[in-house]
Amino acid sequence: MSYKKLLLSLLISANAFANTVLSERIANYDIKVSLNPQTKTLKGSQTLTWTNKTSKPTTELQFHLYHNAFKDENSTFFKESGGQLRGDKMDTTKLRNFGNIYLSTLNIRNGENLYPKIKFIQTDDFNIYDKTVIQVKLAKAINPGETVVLDMDFRAKLPKIFARTGWADKDYFFVGQWFPKIGVLEESGKWNCHQFHANTEFFSDFGNYNVQITLPKNFTVAGTGEKVSEIKSKGQTKTLRFSATDVHDFAWTASPHYKYLEEKYKGIKIMAYMQPEHFYMAKRYFESAKNAIDYMEKKVGKYPQSTLSLIDPSLAGSGSGGMEYPTLITCGSYWGLGRWAKFQEVVTIHEFVHQYFQGMVASNEFEDSWMDEGFTQYYEGRIMQQYYDGQQANVFGFTLHDMASSRASYVMMDNPKISEIRRNAWTYPGGTYGIMTYQKTATWLKTLEGLLGTKAMDDVMQTYFARYKFKHPTPQDFINTANEIAAKQTKFQNLDWFFKQVLFEAPDCDYAVSALINAPRKQTPFGTFTVSRLGEMTMPTQIKVVFDDKKFLILNWDGKERYKKYKFNKRIKYAQIDPNYINWMDLNMINNSMAAKEPTKAAAKYSTKMLFWVQRVLFFFGGLG
Repeated sequence: MSYKKLLLSLLISANAFANTVLSERIANYDIKVSLNPQTKTLKGSQTLTWTNKTSKPTTELQFHLYHNAFKDENSTFFKESGGQLRGDKMDTTKLRNFGNIYLSTLNIRNGENLYPKIKFIQTDDFNIYDKTVIQVKLAKAINPGETVVLDMDFRAKLPKIFARTGWADKDYFFVGQWFPKIGVLEESGKWNCHQFHANTEFFSDFGNYNVQITLPKNFTVAGTGEKVSEIKSKGQTKTLRFSATDVHDFAWTASPHYKYLEEKYKGIKIMAYMQPEHFYMAKRYFESAKNAIDYMEKKVGKYPQSTLSLIDPSLAGSGSGGMEYPTLITCGSYWGLGRWAKFQEVVTIHEFVHQYFQGMVASNEFEDSWMDEGFTQYYEGRIMQQYYDGQQANVFGFTLHDMASSRASYVMMDNPKISEIRRNAWTYPGGTYGIMTYQKTATWLKTLEGLLGTKAMDDVMQTYFARYKFKHPTPQDFINTANEIAAKQTKFQNLDWFFKQVLFEAPDCDYAVSALINAPRKQTPFGTFTVSRLGEMTMPTQIKVVFDDKKFLILNWDGKERYKKYKFNKRIKYAQIDPNYINWMDLNMINNSMAAKEPTKAAAKYSTKMLFWVQRVLFFFGGLG
């Protein structure tokens, strides 16, 4: 092949890759917005090109106006949260701290003026004061396959940051969920467009975004996708243009204080926007992001975007930290923390994993928050184990283990049976959303990995990702995928029994060994013990029996009986349920073992028992990997 032909072939291939359509591109936005840093306001106009991809016509449209959650203390978000999120609380005595969003025009291009038809609806809780969702009835239905172009103007007041979005420090801005955003029309012909709740995040269709942001020249700006251009005006402003393809959201941030660093990795431009006082920590952001990229691409699938922005919020704007948006994540640095604390790594890894679970595999965060947060928490634990020995922190030799700390959050609940996981996120009993969505889900995923084996579990996740990236999977889609792989690769022909217990019901799990008795030394040797199912959950398990002669036996037990007694013609040294620590759902691992009581020398007796119990307790509390 000639040089010219080779070059032409490479250019064609590169262009084809750049134009690869990854999603159905249902909702496509062209937005122009200007920021006034003094008044903390946005003024914007947008064109939405929306296609009805269902088989049903629709006679209405529904939109999210998320910023109206911060309009006053009567919104559903405020009533449910008390004006706080993740420990950050809004000072409601100052009017400037509130936020809002208003439409001023809404038209079908060359068609109907929809603005007079705007109606606020509250289908979740019927709170008439909540203004986070609007409905507009159409004079003419939008038929299957038909595309409509909508033009709208809006203005928004940014809240002081306490819940992901807004302003802080006078000139730090993080702008998320900031524009009128169309809901999701489901195949049933019904709109999925929930109100903004304290314990819900977001759900929307994929599309392309072209966004122009105008603001003062001294601001550094990061946004979803790629920065296409930056043009300075003759005055004091500049306009930046961003382009993002096959994403379901667009977020951006601006501050005159950001320090910018950039690294290229595997064809991805990784950009860090650091606070000046945290500049020296940027290398930890880059390192943990690269580790996460490597792991997820190997174990799950390819990261298809060309950019990744790592945002370091200001201290006053820390409420915007620890959040995920397409190609952009907010992290969090802590001044003075050395390598003994891996909190920067944990947050960066967690938020990058969200690029897969919800960023690409776009499950409904309103209705099935566990499908993104729990999956992400599980992979956070795996990545931390791979690169950091599982340690979130190491204080004087005592380690906080990532995956074990997830389990501890669940097993230490006052009432682990309080709620099933599969329910709308805003309906969890008070104080349980985080544990159900993050920690308990990560714990049962770890248990599923133990039951299937790591390779089969990886195949489940790779298959699930390949099938449902850039789509909206349901819980049943994941269950069907797991059942399919399990039937092919493991002894389990069906896992419905497992998912029924961990998702749709809330049984407690506690297996125990008791009544270990050996015959006296001068009698014919025998040994007995009892295993018990103290909780409602049933889980197949193994029992390891170690005998006096140092030989051992592995028994398989289906875990269904309430009590089962074993007897052997040999003396037993100890018996242990689940010796390979497969069942992380067991609420009390300390009672999983029992050692024989022996009239041995006191020093040997108590040192052996002490070592045994210290190991058990440390594992229970997450101290051992």
